[in-house]
Amino acid sequence: MARALLILLALQLAGAGCRGQTSSDPPIVPLRNMFNQDRYNPQAESQLFKDGRTMRTPAEGTVPREREIDPELGQGRLEDDSDYVAEVPLAVAQRFGGVTAMIERGQDRYGIYCRPCHDGTGAGRGTVITRSGWQPLPPSFHQDRIRQMPDGQLFATITHGIRSMPSYGAYIPVNDRWAIVSYVRALELSQGE
Repeated sequence: MARALLILLALQLAGAGCRGQTSSDPPIVPLRNMFNQDRYNPQAESQLFKDGRTMRTPAEGTVPREREIDPELGQGRLEDDSDYVAEVPLAVAQRFGGVTAMIERGQDRYGIYCRPCHDGTGAGRGTVITRSGWQPLPPSFHQDRIRQMPDGQLFATITHGIRSMPSYGAYIPVNDRWAIVSYVRALELSQGE
């Protein structure tokens, strides 16, 4: 009899915890300050600083680790900013351990970022283009205009984008962009007339 009463009491307690509906009460969190943290959105106003901004300007003279300081390597421009770099800088090839390794890396990155639109031969008839009927068509890398383009200008196009091509500067590291440029040049040679 006592055992039956204990089982009945346990069932009643278990049933009392189930209300049969979703609760609108906030969850029970032991460390509430970790659950709801105050934060500011970028570009929002802040009462915390005198100037009212939430985003702080970087300390003077600081440079992000990822940023390439040399304008020839980081932007594809000559030191005096008068024109684009004519060829992929040798310093980039040395970072990869040679031109062959750089072109292999470029082929890999090209397959990820460029091939969907420019296709495997660089003719500008990738899967995205043929399936969607995208207009205007991307240019073929085998046009004289692009074959004669300085490597730095091709690098800048990858970095900043052009027309309907998006900017890849935030997604592809500097060395990989140069590797893609070297692979595009290899494609042009392999498909040359």
